[in-house]
Amino acid sequence: MQRDPVSPGQESVWDYPRPPRVELSERRVRVLFADTLIADSRAAKRVLETSHPPNWYIPQSDVRVELLQLSGRHSVCEFKGAARYFDILVGDQRSPDAAWSYPEPWPGYELLRDHLCFYAGRVDEAWIDDERATPQPGGFYGGWITRDVAGPFKGSLGSLGW
Repeated sequence: MQRDPVSPGQESVWDYPRPPRVELSERRVRVLFADTLIADSRAAKRVLETSHPPNWYIPQSDVRVELLQLSGRHSVCEFKGAARYFDILVGDQRSPDAAWSYPEPWPGYELLRDHLCFYAGRVDEAWIDDERATPQPGGFYGGWITRDVAGPFKGSLGSLGW
């Protein structure tokens, strides 16, 4: 695997740890869907894992949870525990399984309790500060790609075969 070049001010996702690390962040994180601000926070947690762009977990207190509806989807992360998923509903517009949370995170990931993470590709806009993020390739993982991270990213087709 050949890493993408890392420019000044960038981090390579290949230098992120496995198991993942949770970091506090004061960067502004916003999520919009159907012309509606769903989340706006300066208290998000950034989860860093080898080969993945960061996932941004937003405190529920900074999310319009009345616009979320629990879906039937569940999954288990080998590190963080059992996840549950949420649809976003704004008027007659719905984005299925657009967000997830870990209601009872496993040891080492307690900072994620009462936080929600959104798929950048299942909302209309995902922002870190003044930069619009793009979704991690492939649609399965929820990382947000910004100019401060270098790949290649898990989920990309091509030489990695993921």
